[in-house]
Amino acid sequence: MLIRSASDIPSSEITPEALYLRRRQFMQAGAAVAAGALLPGVSEASARLAAAMNSRYSTTEPQTPYKDVTTYNNYYEFGTDKSDPAENAQGLKTRPWTVSIEGEIKHPKVWDIDALIKAFPLEERIYRLRCVEGWSMVIPWTGFPLASLIRQAEPTGNAKYVEFTTLLDPAQMPGQRRAVLDWPYVEGLRLDEAMHPLTLLAVGLYGQTLPNQNGAPIRLVVPWKYGFKSAKAIVRIRFTDRQPATAWGRAAPSEYGFYSNVNPAVDHPRWSQAKERRIGDFFKRDTLLFNGYGDQIAQLYRGMDLRKYY
Repeated sequence: MLIRSASDIPSSEITPEALYLRRRQFMQAGAAVAAGALLPGVSEASARLAAAMNSRYSTTEPQTPYKDVTTYNNYYEFGTDKSDPAENAQGLKTRPWTVSIEGEIKHPKVWDIDALIKAFPLEERIYRLRCVEGWSMVIPWTGFPLASLIRQAEPTGNAKYVEFTTLLDPAQMPGQRRAVLDWPYVEGLRLDEAMHPLTLLAVGLYGQTLPNQNGAPIRLVVPWKYGFKSAKAIVRIRFTDRQPATAWGRAAPSEYGFYSNVNPAVDHPRWSQAKERRIGDFFKRDTLLFNGYGDQIAQLYRGMDLRKYY
């Protein structure tokens, strides 16, 4: 189903607010509403909430309030202050929108965004997000595994990496008028990282259409890596035999390595990564290796020196 804006949804189809906000009773899984049309009834809402709660991919930690998730953002295409994206991204036009799938694959294709959303079953997943600056959130995403798209594209034997490119449009993205980075924004993953079932292409959060300031209409979410690895407003996904030259890797290679796995033992040159502050909390907490997803993904890096390959 197509994700719709909240303003397009009849009130009769919206999950009752009291049910949605009873996070303690639903183990903080209150955002697991259906993608597309929001849930039509309380009983169905309860079922979907329980499904997300029991998902092996979702955390049951308290979710960061929607207001914080949508007003405290790193998105330099719209400015370098945390409040800039919410203020400056509202004019971004996300329709029409296409995503080009290209490179070392057997089935290159240019997808219309709405056709892409309809082509793959959507899921609700509650992921931690850890920023390299030391703050973190817990966000309920709606999306589909990147692996589903990769299998459809069918990479050739030459494909070793996947490169993601963000829209380049300084008229709509005022931050691109400044040489903060070498635009457009480019990120990348190793193919096995991209294929991991945790790696998500997100098109919504909190059961609503993905807001512009959070990467609409489609963004990457890689929960065991620092947030800047999750490219927003994607227009191209390219499969390549070479490690992509990423935006932050080009700008500051000593600070932003290609892998950028959350690792409390590897400090950023300008600050420690051992602690983090969950948005909404007063006290800091210990940073978890791989952002707490080590049981699922540690095997991807077996034998690697994670200080050298930071």
